[in-house]
Formats: sequence, C-alpha cells, structure tokens
Amino acid sequence: MHAIPPTLFIGLMSGTSLDGVDGVLCRIGDDGQPAVVAHAHEPFSAAVRAAALQLNTPGHNELHLSAQVGIALAHDSAQVCATLLHRSGLNAQQVCAVASHGQTVRHAPQARVTLDSAPSVGYSVQVNNPALLAELTGIDVIADFRSRDIAAGGQGAPLVPAFHQHVFGSTDPETCVAVLNVGGMANVSLCSNHTVSGCDTGPGNVLLDIWAQRHIGRDFDQYGAWGATGTVNLALLASLLRAPFFNTNQATAPTSTGRDLFNASWLQLALVGFEQLAPEDVQATLAALTAQSAAHQMSHLAVNSAWPDTVLVCGGGAYNRHLMAQLQSTMPQSTVRRTDEAGMPAMQVEACAFAWLAWCFVHRRTANVVAATGARGPRVLGALYPH
Repeated sequence: MHAIPPTLFIGLMSGTSLDGVDGVLCRIGDDGQPAVVAHAHEPFSAAVRAAALQLNTPGHNELHLSAQVGIALAHDSAQVCATLLHRSGLNAQQVCAVASHGQTVRHAPQARVTLDSAPSVGYSVQVNNPALLAELTGIDVIADFRSRDIAAGGQGAPLVPAFHQHVFGSTDPETCVAVLNVGGMANVSLCSNHTVSGCDTGPGNVLLDIWAQRHIGRDFDQYGAWGATGTVNLALLASLLRAPFFNTNQATAPTSTGRDLFNASWLQLALVGFEQLAPEDVQATLAALTAQSAAHQMSHLAVNSAWPDTVLVCGGGAYNRHLMAQLQSTMPQSTVRRTDEAGMPAMQVEACAFAWLAWCFVHRRTANVVAATGARGPRVLGALYPH
C-alpha cells in the first residue's frame, strides 16, 4: 500500500438522504490539509434507493437484499471513481486509496443484546462491498470506519469532528467555530482553541424530504421554497421537541442517531392531533425542528467552551434557504454561512472527510474524537481491502 506516495485519496459518501454517491479526489499533504482536485456524484436508481430504505427496518430476506445493495453500491462507487479520474486526468495507479463509508442501514451503538455471557457492545451496519470496489477500481479500499470506535465503547459517530477541527478550526483561543452538517441527519462539531467536541443533533433533511415527497411529489423541497410559504406551528414544534432524543440526561445522552429513529413512521405518530395543519405549515415546522434541535445540542456542547462566533453549514441542507434563515434566526449571536465561504463547497465536505480518514489510516493516525463518540480512547479507524 505504501508503494504509492500517500498524497492522492478518493473519498466516497452515501448518506442518510439516500440520493446517491458523492465522491471527491483529494490531494492531501504531509500536514493533512486536503485540496479537492475533482468532485463527482452518481445518483441511486429508484430500485437501489428503495432497497436501501427498506433495509432500515427488519424485513423479509434482508440478508440477500443487503448483499444486492452492497453490490450495486460498489458499482455506483466505481463509476464515481472513474469519473473523478477522468475529470482530473489521473489514473488509478496514482491514487493511494479509496475511502468507502458504505450505506448505513442500522445504527444501534447503545444496543446491549448478547447471545451468551460475554460483555455486549452496540453495532452499526453499513451495507458495502469494498472487496468488489477494490476489484473494479484497481485501487486499495479502506472501509468500515465505525466499528473500531464502537469496539472501544464509543458510538461510532459522528466521525467527522476531527476533520472539521483540522480544516475549519481556528488557532485563535478567542475564536470558536461550529461546523453543522445537514444531511439526512444533522451533526455538529464545536471547534475551539485546539479542542473539539461533537454530536448528532437529530433530523436534518430526512423528515423534510419525506414530507416533500408525500405532498409535492419531489425528492426534496428545492431551496426550501415550499417550506418558506408555510408558518411554523409552535404547538407542533413544542410537541416534536419533547421527543426523548432531545430530552435525555446529557450525561447519558446518545451522541448519534439515524433513520432507525427518525423516519416516516416516527413522523406519522408525531403528527397525530395535528392533522388539520396545512402541509406547508408542517414543512416550515420541520425546518424549525432541524434548526432548534441543532441549537439545543450546541448549547450543551458549549457549556465547556465559548458559543461559536460562526456556524459553517455543509451537506444538502446548506442549500435550503428557508432552513438557513431558520438557523440564523435561532442562533442570532452567530453568523451562519455555508462552508463554501470558508473554502470548501458544502456538498464536498463529507466525502472529503472520508478521504482524510483514509489518509489518517494510511499514516496510522487516530481519528475518532472521544468527546464526541464516548470511546475509551483514540483509535485508528478503518479496515483495508487491497486491490
């Protein structure tokens, strides 16, 4: 693996929005600072998206379905790699490794079920086929980034705070920066004076997308234009914020979540008693939920540090103008802006983070943040699948 200079890495990410595979080809120097050379996206077919969504809940013959999704994901990922190489004018032999996160279908880091008397640990399942991806691309693949942290007692998520600190953090002891990733789920990193903490904050786009698909027949509410026509219903918002995830004792609170919790069934139950609301008012309220839950979790992280001067937003939610306005209204003491203004396009940040995690693996550098995941200590993340 070390025969190739460890400077060029491909990062791949397919998140809880289930829209496809995002990829970046990064040049990463000895200082660990990434520079994006090329970016590509391969959308999921309707069949793959439906199958991946189906795997989020127990169902018939799910082992077979999981294998099928893993194979399809490997082929989509290989296409992204080929596009990145074509756009950059590079070849596979010049790339040190591909980082492939896989598609999360179950996330249960706090599960405590065991079949015998052995101490139990939680788990997180990412459907993937990194061996096939290595075969298709001719490049070493690094995958399975969450398991090592979970084995050490952590939640295996969020994985990106160390990257956020490395790329967006300030060396000024008086400056605090928050990086809020709004994908299907939302997570935040609080970067202050060479320290970083982080957690998942709750739903990002997932409920907004479910509601948009149901009422306007689109995969998502582009730019938040439809939601902006609605009015936040304060009674519904208060009810949503009473969910246990947002009110667990912070000493034992889960730091991560997923579609296991926030999904169409959860939303249906949450709307009982509010059936008379106009659909656009529900959409506006769901945007407020994403914004207020992010601010709520940030307030707990900020107990031991300053409130952030700047909140940098990445992920698809960064392009939802209505949501961005809600975030700014909810956090008036901060300047809310996209990561684009800090030098990295919002849709490239997460894939770039996984390229960086692969760089850390190659150099055997620990990459989890104990304050974010709750692991017993720093660990090297990932597993290698040689080409």
